[in-house]
Amino acid sequence: MAMMTDTAPTSGHDTQGRGSHFLLHLIVALVLLALGGGYALTEILEFGKVQFNTNNAGIHWGMAIVTYDYFLLTSTGLAMVASLWHVFGMAEFAPIARRALWLAMAGLVGGVAVLFLELGAPLTALWATPLNMQFASPLFWKVLLVGAYAISLAIVLFGMINKPDAGRNPLMILVGGLALAVTLVAGLVYGMMAMRPVWFGGEIPVVFLIESFVGALAFTMFFSHLKNGFNHSNMRPDTRALFEGTLARMFAIAIALHFILHAGRAITGLWSNAEGMQVWGYMTAQPLFHIALWGCVALPFVLMVLPGTRSNGMMQIVAAALVMIGLLISRYEFIIGGQMVPMFKGTWAPELLSYSPSTGEWALLVLAVGLANTVYAFGAWKLGAEDRA
Repeated sequence: MAMMTDTAPTSGHDTQGRGSHFLLHLIVALVLLALGGGYALTEILEFGKVQFNTNNAGIHWGMAIVTYDYFLLTSTGLAMVASLWHVFGMAEFAPIARRALWLAMAGLVGGVAVLFLELGAPLTALWATPLNMQFASPLFWKVLLVGAYAISLAIVLFGMINKPDAGRNPLMILVGGLALAVTLVAGLVYGMMAMRPVWFGGEIPVVFLIESFVGALAFTMFFSHLKNGFNHSNMRPDTRALFEGTLARMFAIAIALHFILHAGRAITGLWSNAEGMQVWGYMTAQPLFHIALWGCVALPFVLMVLPGTRSNGMMQIVAAALVMIGLLISRYEFIIGGQMVPMFKGTWAPELLSYSPSTGEWALLVLAVGLANTVYAFGAWKLGAEDRA
């Protein structure tokens, strides 16, 4: 099978290589979608929301919400990365702008699909949420903004289908602005909850913004290498120059900011004696916390800050994959950890609540990965998602 490169096809053989590359990606994605979606749908249809390991004691948002927020924030970050070219005219980012936008749509579809399956009545939510006029709730605005973001992003991508020479799109000002707004309001959904001390704080929207951007850079880097058969030398010269220069340095800076915020919140939580903050002692004692902090944040930062590894394609792939995994762990710790302290205590309530995802909830994560990759692979195979913008 011929490996896909950043260069445009110049022969029938190259075109066949393009098709086989993305067709294989699509087949693998469809297998994941069938496995995860089939199991998750079977569980939901048979047991309903009982198959989720959430409870009425305080753990109301489980792995499905973790998955939804993870994919949504990745999507908005990717739209912001694409805006570096489309809105700000940074020509260096032109080779990856189209890829970032298609990945943004793929992530959005995967995340929203999981949210719909988590809701008890998803079709009712489509009209009831905007019509309930709960203007004081950040969730109300988040739903409206996500809807507007999805529509505007779809319009932009529709105009790019099989148009490899499509240039900067002025509508991206709206898409980029909505992506920024969705990210910040998603942070406010948690940051405004005074009854949840681990979540409450004005810095949460900033945390979400940085995590969104660093995740977008990781996905862009990983899927760009995937497109080139994980062979750094297959990249076009301008794309390789971006990856060895500006993008790698920007990735290192974003990882550093993520590390500072992640470690800073943990240190503050451990220092505080406020009611509800005791959960930080539990979370920081878990191996998962240190895997995320040191293995999936600190290590990728080292790889991206050292000149010898920063420009190495394989090290970029490793760093990107670790960051993608680390952000999922961080999102899990943030959402679940924030609910572990019971809000209403009595003789029945333990000091900390416990939660672990059910097999059905893990299946929803597989479904999201499969669906997102299906959307992206099909776009790359048939709709010109991988042609240079």
